[in-house]
Amino acid sequence: QVQLVESGGGLVQPGESLKLSCAASRSVFTTYTMGWYRQAPGQQRELVATISPGGITNYANFFKDRFTIGRDNAKNTVYLQMNSLRPQDTAVYYCHVRIGWGDHWGQGTQVTVSS
Repeated sequence: QVQLVESGGGLVQPGESLKLSCAASRSVFTTYTMGWYRQAPGQQRELVATISPGGITNYANFFKDRFTIGRDNAKNTVYLQMNSLRPQDTAVYYCHVRIGWGDHWGQGTQVTVSS
């Protein structure tokens, strides 16, 4: 069973930063591309960014300037550093990995940007 454990969400004010973490097993972390998606209320889930085991990153265009995805190889953890947050960034953020034909998701972590 694939487990992805997210943490780091919360309530922040516009312009502030937040860092999300997603911990996975060593085998998953070193073998598969992992990513972050988000889903705002009433919206479809959308891709934010992905990172390969070798560190190659891919961003949806809208997030490239403010968000950074990274890896901590010692902790088997993928990060999403989010800067200059806006109210429109309010969403549940999900960690994701595709293994074969299966999509695996974390439980989601709520990010709320509000003054």
